Formats: sequence, structure tokens, C-alpha cells
Amino acid sequence: MDIEIPFYEEYKGRIKCKICPHQCIIAEDKFGICRVRTVKANKPFAVNYGEVTSIAVDPIEKKPLYHFKPSRDILSIGSFGCNMTCRFCQNYEISQGKPETQYLNIEKLIDIIKNVENNAGVAFTYNEPFMWYEYMYDAAKSIKKNNEDTSVVVVTNGYINEEPLKKLLPYMDAMNIDLKAYTNRYYNSICGAKLEPVLETIKRCDKHCHVEITTLLVSDENDSLEEARQIAEFIASINENIPLHLSRYFPRYKMENEATKIENIMEAKRVAEKYLKYVYVGNIGGVDNNTYCPRCNELLVERNGYVTNVFINENRCRKCGEEINIVL
Repeated sequence: MDIEIPFYEEYKGRIKCKICPHQCIIAEDKFGICRVRTVKANKPFAVNYGEVTSIAVDPIEKKPLYHFKPSRDILSIGSFGCNMTCRFCQNYEISQGKPETQYLNIEKLIDIIKNVENNAGVAFTYNEPFMWYEYMYDAAKSIKKNNEDTSVVVVTNGYINEEPLKKLLPYMDAMNIDLKAYTNRYYNSICGAKLEPVLETIKRCDKHCHVEITTLLVSDENDSLEEARQIAEFIASINENIPLHLSRYFPRYKMENEATKIENIMEAKRVAEKYLKYVYVGNIGGVDNNTYCPRCNELLVERNGYVTNVFINENRCRKCGEEINIVL
């Protein structure tokens, strides 16, 4: 379904989209980088309003969110389109193409959320949710009006401008933001974007909602210990309590580098832990991804795959009373 977009300006007879830092200048019947914003009869439209490509119930740990409603499930939905062109994209069929969709109105979405057992709420994920901005904003606003306790989660690349982000944040409860690397070289050559806007998004979001960060460590690209240190140091400069997920890369889409060595990821974890209280690894089986008290090392949340046991009922260590950055 088409809907007019709210963030744009007229520019030399064309439309400049202002939802993200690309600020694409779009001519009649052409599309921006995201493949969802276009111009029809001199008016700017998004063509994916309410159009769903993927819907499932996932453990919230799969997002990954380890410190937000642990052991709960969450209804996860996505559309199509993305404003990055990552060469390793795991969901390239929907992020870089236009697959078959099914329209889902917001009233139906709210009904589905209500009928999922053990459900924390809804996660906008799979493709880039900020490219589904108009629907996501309307849905989040309606969801919160219907039930303030229903959580709204976004799993995002963080590539969005300040004005649309600020409009959305009052309805957000948690975000997992990809910090894909800590160099513009990587963002430019691998992802088709820039680093700085993502850093700014992380800073802004931490002031308004729960935030966790994911970095996919790609062999021979961004898996050096120095880059792990820079990433951890940056996050710690905002909030040392932000959980960081270091995830193992496997060849996918246009990226043919070998799978990242497990020992490199584990060493990067040890480096990051010098700056951050909570560091986890992803896409590696048989590792300890439990949450421990950073003061006394008491076991607080136990994870075995996506089976999670929570041993606290408030955001404090049950042994020493240390405050824990966790939303139960």
C-alpha cells in the first residue's frame, strides 16, 4: 500500500527524502536507495505501508536482546527494503528485493500480539525497520494507546536522521542497533553508508530506551582486536552498561570471506570486557552466554541456546545488590 512520506523537501523539481542520511534526490517514478520511496505525480510515497514479508514468534534472545524481557517471546514482523547494501546480508531477499507481501492492518496486528502466549510485544525486524517508518510509527503509536505495557522493539542498522528518530522514540521500548564496524572504509565499501550517523543514533537512543549493540565480526575486514577495542571504548563512553553482542560471520550473499575464526571472536570479547560490563558472542555454539553480576560474579540469567532461566526478579543482583542494566 502506498502512503505519502512525512520527511522530505522539494529540490530542483525533484523530491529530497529526509528519512535517512542518504537524503536521496528522487525523480518521478524513480526510487531511492531503499527501493521503497518513490515519486508519483510530484508527491513522495513509500510503497510498503503495511506490507509484510515475514512474521513469526521468536525468543526475544534471538533479536538479540539479552537484557530486555529475558525468557519471553516476541512477535516479529518485517517488510522489504533497506538503506544499506551490506555484501554479507542475511536477509537480502527482502532487504534488496521486492518479494511477495501480505497487507496487515494495524488493528489485526494488535489482535495477533494479544493472542501470542508469553509475548513481550512486537519487534520490527528482518529488513530495515526504519525503511518501514510510516507503518512502524503508526503501529507503535496505536499499540501503546491500546496497551502501554506492550513492548515495541526495533532491530535496526541505525541509519536514520535525527528528526524522524526523535518522533519515533517516545513509542520505543528497546532497540538492537548494528554497529557494523568502526571505520568509514568498512561502512563505505561493505555497507554503502557512513559510520557517523550510526554513532549518533546510538547516543540518542540510549537516552530514551533500552539499547543493545550487535557487531558482526567479518574475517579480514573488521575482526582486529584494535577495532574491537575502539567499538567497546565508544560504547563505554556512552554507557558501560550497554550489552554488546559480537557475532560470528559466515559467507553469505556477495561476501565470500572465510567464516570468522572462533578464537578471534573470543579474544575480541576479552578485549571488549575491559570497557563494558556485558559482552556476549553470537553464532557460536557451546559458549557461556550467561549474565553474571559485574561486581560479585553471581549467576543472574542462564542461557542454553534459546532456553533462558532468570534468577532475579528485579534489576539488582540477588547476592550483593549491584544494580543491573536489565528490564524484566
